[in-house]
Amino acid sequence: MTTINRYLIGLFLITIQTFAQQKQSAAFEVVPLGVKGGIDEKNLSAYLVAPIHTHDYICLDAGTLNSGIEKAISNKVFNVSESEVLRKYIKGYFISHAHLDHISGLIINSPADSSKTIYATKKCMGTIENHYFNGEAWANFGDEGVGFKLKKYHFQTLAPEEDTKITNTTMTVKAFALSHGNPFESTAFLIQNNNDYVLYLGDTGPDSVEKSDKLKLLWQAITPLIQNKQLRGIFIEVSFPNEQPDSSLFGHLTPNHLMKELHVLNELTGNGTLKNCKIIITHLKPPTQNIIKIKEQLQKQNDLGLQLLFPEQGKRFEL
Repeated sequence: MTTINRYLIGLFLITIQTFAQQKQSAAFEVVPLGVKGGIDEKNLSAYLVAPIHTHDYICLDAGTLNSGIEKAISNKVFNVSESEVLRKYIKGYFISHAHLDHISGLIINSPADSSKTIYATKKCMGTIENHYFNGEAWANFGDEGVGFKLKKYHFQTLAPEEDTKITNTTMTVKAFALSHGNPFESTAFLIQNNNDYVLYLGDTGPDSVEKSDKLKLLWQAITPLIQNKQLRGIFIEVSFPNEQPDSSLFGHLTPNHLMKELHVLNELTGNGTLKNCKIIITHLKPPTQNIIKIKEQLQKQNDLGLQLLFPEQGKRFEL
């Protein structure tokens, strides 16, 4: 082989490697403000997501805000005040369902917040308007609903499976229905920025227990995104270890049920396509020994080659 040929082959390999690295570069950054389900009011479901290298965050659920922002600042994720993160960095809230562990941080912090949009499906928004921001349980900081309207927040109802532009960002969102203890509802949010996507599921039970097809329909919708390697990660809950009986799931998942659901997704996308797919595990419920057990069971049952991520409050990561 001549020196020129070696040089050309080497250049070709370097070009391919560089292109691969560019293809794999992060599209989103995530700052968890709260990661647990259950009773820890300082660490409940809330995830900031923004296009990489921006501060245009949306907050996916809002169980905890202030404590999570404090934690992120202490971890050097942000170098501005808590007030600036709350008022300027967070561009809007996406509430999957109106249980307090997914919205209490938003309610409590509303007096200190700035004007922005709250996004939710019709049923969830109805609960927010009628039972929380209603002038009795809490002042109505919104522009819809009962009581005197302070109009700080714009309440935007999301139509199912319809693309909606997210105000003050380059992102769009599409909402999908989930079953959370049938007939109770929750929501999955498919976030898009350019050609990249991230999927966030609120609380959900497995189709087999819920007597539902909501997860299968969601899996069908995201199949092309996985096949085209556009989906950067899936946030999905696992609340209980496998020992929890189906009769006491209350619309949640166990490691067994999550893996069964992901096998359904794997069949739809084609065997092997989920290898290295980032699955961000949310809503682990205390006590600590249950959380440890859930993590161990998930790792042991991971026969699809998934990248299982267990986010920590206030610690930034990329997708």
